[in-house]
Amino acid sequence: MIIVHSEASCGWGGQEIRIIEESLGMQDRGHQVSILCPPESRIYSEAPKQGVAVVALPIGRKNFKGFWAMRRWLQLNPVDILNTHSSTDSWLAALACATLDCPPAIVRTRHISAPVANNSPTRWLYTRATRHIVTTGEALRQSLIKDNGYPSKMLTSVPTGIDPQRFSPADKVVARQQLGLAPQKRYIGIVATLRSWKGHRYLVDAFSRMTLPNWHLLIVGDGPKKEEIRHQVESLGLQERVTLVGQQSNPEAWFRCLDLFCLPSYANEGVPQAVLQAMMTGLPIVSTTAGAISEVVIDGKTGLIVSPCDVAALQAALTKLATDSVLCETLGGNAIEIARNRYTREAMLDQMESIFQGSVG
Repeated sequence: MIIVHSEASCGWGGQEIRIIEESLGMQDRGHQVSILCPPESRIYSEAPKQGVAVVALPIGRKNFKGFWAMRRWLQLNPVDILNTHSSTDSWLAALACATLDCPPAIVRTRHISAPVANNSPTRWLYTRATRHIVTTGEALRQSLIKDNGYPSKMLTSVPTGIDPQRFSPADKVVARQQLGLAPQKRYIGIVATLRSWKGHRYLVDAFSRMTLPNWHLLIVGDGPKKEEIRHQVESLGLQERVTLVGQQSNPEAWFRCLDLFCLPSYANEGVPQAVLQAMMTGLPIVSTTAGAISEVVIDGKTGLIVSPCDVAALQAALTKLATDSVLCETLGGNAIEIARNRYTREAMLDQMESIFQGSVG
């Protein structure tokens, strides 16, 4: 198949990383894949480094310029599947395809749990302009069925798949030495774009209330809330106990050095890649009920679940795991078993390939 992804977002996070991972996987399976995106977007510069072709189009905004650029490109290039990812490129693609004689089949991947508007234009976009809708968690799928009334047969949940070889457990002491970390310390970590809804400020607040010695918090990632988080760390006097390590190209190395993983998101989540990466690495997890997180972080089985924005509950859960090594080992063992059985990269590619083939047919 000739598969084209469109992405209007100029940001960088799990959504963009999944697009590249899917593209690489489909290329390995013999499909021709490329990405349409704004020239100023991060994915435009990152995808070619990993071997995925990109095409610069002015599709960062919903306007006639983007519409005509999308329409002209699709008119001149044969495409079997157009997989859209954000609202802007989904609208531009749908409107462009509606004016073509032989348009490609549109598959819309819905990555976040924000509500979808209940109005006629949006219903047209999702149920008539689009051949199939993919969500990154079952909770998102059920919301579109129950809240929006979309037909269940055109909706499939496909959480992001993780490479079990890349994200595999390793000796923590060696992993820490390789990253220049103190081998004898214990580490709580979060690996996520520094956006408000990821809940970093609640984690920093909860960690500041923990009195356990020898524990350190690692914040891996970059984003718009970087300076705000840095200021919070300084105002709480945590410079010696919290490290903002920035964006890292080797997240697997940072997962391997952790004792606990925490993602206290309060909105806009499907099944986050970072949670599945932590599970694949065998880490016990503390997270929330946001989005579809609780589909994989099963309270008392693969991690501990707390209510979003509840600092006291977050502190209690982190303290519980920090002081119970047996529970940590049990949760981590369950997590890696479930991740390897259900959430591998190949399982994701199998599902997406089947959806694409069915949509073309």
